[in-house]
Amino acid sequence: MMKKFLLIVCGSFVGTTLALMVFMLMSIVFSIALMSIGSSMGKSATSVQKSSILHLDLSSEIAEREGGGEMSMLDLAQGNVSNSVGLNTLLAAIDKAKTDKKIEGIYIECNGSSAAPATRFALRRALKDFKKSGKWIYAYGNEGIEQGDYYLATVADSIFVNPVGAVDVHGMASAVPYFKKLLDKVGVEMQIIRVGTFKSAVEPYMLEDMSEANRLQTEHYMGSIWKCMRDSMAADRKIDLAMFNQLTDSMMVTLQPDSLVKCKVVDGVCFPSEMEARLKARTKLDKDDDLRLVEPADYATQVEESVSGDHIAVLYAVGEIVQTSEGGPMNASDGIVGEDMVKQIRELQEDDDVKGLVLRVNSPGGSAFASEQIWKALEDFKATGKPLAVSMGDYAASGGYYISSGAQRVFAEPTTITGSIGIFGMIPCYEDLAENKLGVHMAVVKTNENSDFGIMTKRMTPAQRNAMQRMINNGYDLFTKRCAQGRHVTQDSIKQIAEGRVWDGMTALKIGLVDELGDLQAAINWVGQKVGMKKDIKTQNYPALSTDWRSMLNQMMASQYELKLQGEMGMLYDWHKALLQMGRRDHVLCLMPETVLY
Repeated sequence: MMKKFLLIVCGSFVGTTLALMVFMLMSIVFSIALMSIGSSMGKSATSVQKSSILHLDLSSEIAEREGGGEMSMLDLAQGNVSNSVGLNTLLAAIDKAKTDKKIEGIYIECNGSSAAPATRFALRRALKDFKKSGKWIYAYGNEGIEQGDYYLATVADSIFVNPVGAVDVHGMASAVPYFKKLLDKVGVEMQIIRVGTFKSAVEPYMLEDMSEANRLQTEHYMGSIWKCMRDSMAADRKIDLAMFNQLTDSMMVTLQPDSLVKCKVVDGVCFPSEMEARLKARTKLDKDDDLRLVEPADYATQVEESVSGDHIAVLYAVGEIVQTSEGGPMNASDGIVGEDMVKQIRELQEDDDVKGLVLRVNSPGGSAFASEQIWKALEDFKATGKPLAVSMGDYAASGGYYISSGAQRVFAEPTTITGSIGIFGMIPCYEDLAENKLGVHMAVVKTNENSDFGIMTKRMTPAQRNAMQRMINNGYDLFTKRCAQGRHVTQDSIKQIAEGRVWDGMTALKIGLVDELGDLQAAINWVGQKVGMKKDIKTQNYPALSTDWRSMLNQMMASQYELKLQGEMGMLYDWHKALLQMGRRDHVLCLMPETVLY
């Protein structure tokens, strides 16, 4: 008996010791990874050799800002901050390479990047500006070139594709999942109150198919965006527009590479080794030499460096707007957390070194309450006499437009999606699910007539619905009032172009929702002129990117879970995510419709 007891004790001791050793080993590895991250974030730019090439690997998400993406354990171990590349990093690298005598050209590898049209438009503009320096650009697609990458590749002097590769240019399509039938089957009723004929964010929960109003607005902005992309691609490839349309309609992805060469879609076909030989010949390297490829993240590391003295603040407002976050401090991947954003604006307002502010907005909107709080903080910032400009990215719609409308100068890309000035309330009711599907009866005792308002197993009474409608109407009136104040027009004129309708950037300029078509740098230059900075404009990005190890660890774990779930669910993942978001959002929202453009 004693022998058995000793064996158990010894076994437990050995197991505990081994566990502690493993834990200590993992802690050491993790600490080394974190130190590597810290050193990589503060490192100086890579030393560039003569005959180098700036390498744009279009294989991941192009995020607004470097360091704002998700991480994996491999990223941590290798010292990589993000598996996405920031638009700010790409633009800085391209601009720097223009005047760097050691950089001879740019090599674009088309490997299937993920980005919205406005992001690609900004990157394409930078590439065209690079070519004015007299330097060259080559583009190559191994397995093939997808439409978004091809839009960028058409700037290149020459485009090459694998002999068994393809080019996929097909136009644009919008796919919107409608959940009404699903909700009916499970016994969930979405109680919806909205203002605006075009406020279609609620349609998937109340209709089984797209309304005519939503179809009209989608066709308009999508057609305008596609025209911008199509005309640019056809012009740069010197293909007649009618012929380019014909090629687009012919399922280009099925055409043989030799046919693509004849139609001037690409300039030639070659295997990767042959493409490498072309680049070596272009940079006058021997065939036994390695290509001197320079990566943007190593080349333009100054984009997130701190500055001292007078500067212009560039405040990133990216993602859906919420009032609070349970995930801790705000960083580039949290979305727009209202309470944190307001605090940040107050700090910039009180910082004497901050002479002006550019708000970089890339948001579909969100909480109406949080949008109003951010609007007020920006108004207080302006009251100090410091200039405020807004630079719109892919989206600045609904609540995203709400927080933009008060700026003294609003810049947008031609392919920016904006507007969607409308408001809605959405309260789920699980009465049928509980009573008829699950057999659960909810007994309610109340002291006043509407004490049970908000209990999701009870349907709203007519009086409660009317009260909610008044609340939504008041919210819409406030929204349009804010827009009218910011744009210096009448509220009635705003209401004529509001109604929740979504607009593209070019149309938004025509109807007065934005002041100028231009990128983030254009907005920075405008503020710079206002504060007397004409040449050497110093900027600082805000909010600071989080380097806290607990935050990074939480993000890593969430990333791995999401990647696993996405792999298992496939195309159903987006629907799953939309349904989860539905339950987490505020009940009163300024949010544009969720649309996936293909």
